[in-house]
Amino acid sequence: MKLENPTPISWKFSERAEQLQSSVIREILKITQRPEVISFAGGLPSPDTFPVERMRAAFDKVLLENGKTALQYGPTDGYGPLRSFIADSLSTSESTILPEQIMMVSGSQQALDLVGKVLIDKDSKVMVETPSYLGALQAFSVYQPNIVSVDMDEHGLVPASVAAKGEGARLLYALPNFQNPTGRTLSVERRFELVEICARLGVPLIEDNPYGDLCYRGEPLPKLLNMNPGGVIYMGSFSKVLTPGIRLGYVVAPIPLIRKLEQAKQASDLHTSTLTQMAVYEVIKDGFLNEHIPTIRSFYSGQCDVMLAAMTKYFPPTVSWTRPEGGMFIWVTLPAHIDSKKLLDAALLQNVAFVPGGPFYANNPETNTLRLSFVTVSPERINDGIEKLGNLIKAML
Repeated sequence: MKLENPTPISWKFSERAEQLQSSVIREILKITQRPEVISFAGGLPSPDTFPVERMRAAFDKVLLENGKTALQYGPTDGYGPLRSFIADSLSTSESTILPEQIMMVSGSQQALDLVGKVLIDKDSKVMVETPSYLGALQAFSVYQPNIVSVDMDEHGLVPASVAAKGEGARLLYALPNFQNPTGRTLSVERRFELVEICARLGVPLIEDNPYGDLCYRGEPLPKLLNMNPGGVIYMGSFSKVLTPGIRLGYVVAPIPLIRKLEQAKQASDLHTSTLTQMAVYEVIKDGFLNEHIPTIRSFYSGQCDVMLAAMTKYFPPTVSWTRPEGGMFIWVTLPAHIDSKKLLDAALLQNVAFVPGGPFYANNPETNTLRLSFVTVSPERINDGIEKLGNLIKAML
């Protein structure tokens, strides 16, 4: 039976829920589903790089040979062989990472949420780069911290700014490799300086590294994790090197923190999909990534070169941009009087999309900035879209 004319509920949201906002990127992606839109907006890996047949064969094999285990509940910290594989891949001659230091998560976005849950209280000081990854700002904001912006320049995060602002901070969040949204890379010298400063201040340093394997210029740089395993929380993901749809990532931290994160994950979702973990291990256990990742690097490098060449050709000289050595993003700075949101409105009328830069700032947003992603658009459409953007920018000068 159904109630007749029930009184509508007036929902009373928690103070925490009232702080939640939709992701600007996810909202733009709703528009970019139209095939006529040239989208430089989403940070989406190219589906042309997805090893579909390899994944299908792995799922089939796991279900055929270990189906009852794969379809059962599993341990919260994750599938043991996969954790051991990751530990071996992260260990160096100077720094050994143990499987017990690793917990599998449902995408590294979950790791951000869990870290916020166990380390952040209301009004806690949390340091982030300027600008920073929008998803991290969203994840941390739920716990109502005092977010402090630390400086960046063309060489990445500025350690002196951390030293000046870091006293009493609960954590520092950083993406040292091909940063989202700027594409910048933290120099080797700054990596050592940053790790030393955080250790001296007693501030946990989060090293989020989803793009680290996507290096296509220069040599891979040392991980912050290996410089100070006792003070760095490392986050990795299979989204950019296999497929994002599997939602599989991992967090590496000192064992006391991993155990607390494990408790938080138990309260959240018990454990990450056992079937997915076992299938991914089946794909990567025999060295597949060593042959697959170079193909992604080569493809993304070519895409990046096409966009950089188009920007040089079509953008006016008053516009500047980064030249990434890896990853998926180019950061653009427009003349100060141009609002990138207004530029987006005009661009959408010509079926071109990008992400305005303002939402990537925790404080004092620079509204004359924007982020471009180059990996999912064909070279022809990159040229077409950049030419349209260039003409719109010129019209706003």
